[in-house]
Amino acid sequence: MDDPVPRALTIAGSDSGGGAGIQADLKTFAVLGVWGMTAITSVTVQSTVGVSGVSDVPADVVAAQIVAVAEDIGVDAAKTGMLSSREIVEAVGDAVRVASIRHLVVDPVFVSKHGDQLLRTEAVSALRERILPMAAVVTPNLLEASGLCGFEVSGREEMQRAAQKILDLGPSAVLIKGGHLEDGTADDLYAERGGSEWLPGERVQTPHTHGTGCVLSAAITAYLARGTERFEAIRLAKAFVTEAIRHGLRLGAGIGPVSPAWRWLEEGT
Repeated sequence: MDDPVPRALTIAGSDSGGGAGIQADLKTFAVLGVWGMTAITSVTVQSTVGVSGVSDVPADVVAAQIVAVAEDIGVDAAKTGMLSSREIVEAVGDAVRVASIRHLVVDPVFVSKHGDQLLRTEAVSALRERILPMAAVVTPNLLEASGLCGFEVSGREEMQRAAQKILDLGPSAVLIKGGHLEDGTADDLYAERGGSEWLPGERVQTPHTHGTGCVLSAAITAYLARGTERFEAIRLAKAFVTEAIRHGLRLGAGIGPVSPAWRWLEEGT
């Protein structure tokens, strides 16, 4: 019997505009040859101009989704995105532990691209305590790193300090995304207990960047599900999301989405 297709689970919110959240994750999984599954945490009323409404899924239902797919289909790797509330964070932490998910990518989503709050303040400590210790890699941007660490992270020196502080919370590795660095680069900092390394990045000049963090973390998850070693998975995912940004779509009246399926769209297949 042939080996099953790699299986990846996204535990995140729904973006009705399709540019971020579980919709972006599933597109990324499909493009990278991985079977995608979902545990929906929240339903957002969202378009390219912002988030106008949020309805959380009951925490026990979120947990039940995780356990159901893990017990039946199996999960080679999983990621978290929007977790919204303390109750959901705690339920996800318990369910991931029960399901014995080995490769967990944590995208600590605090706010949307438009500045809308997606993680309540009281949930941040639960995220630190219940989710981060289980993570294979945590992927905060500068704002999210600041929220996790309790001090402003705006430059390279602060990124180094923040990486160590986040590692002290228990994850195996951290990738602090430098897409908003003031020096005009898009370099990311990868760190694990054995050391750290800068990953040079190209700053693509485009306003259409909705879903960037979701696509990056989903790509890391997909590569981990396929058996790729962690650092190589991150390197490949960074290259993947750069092309998705380069081919961002001019949809709607606001911030358009990046395009994980850009190659398919260009080829017309």
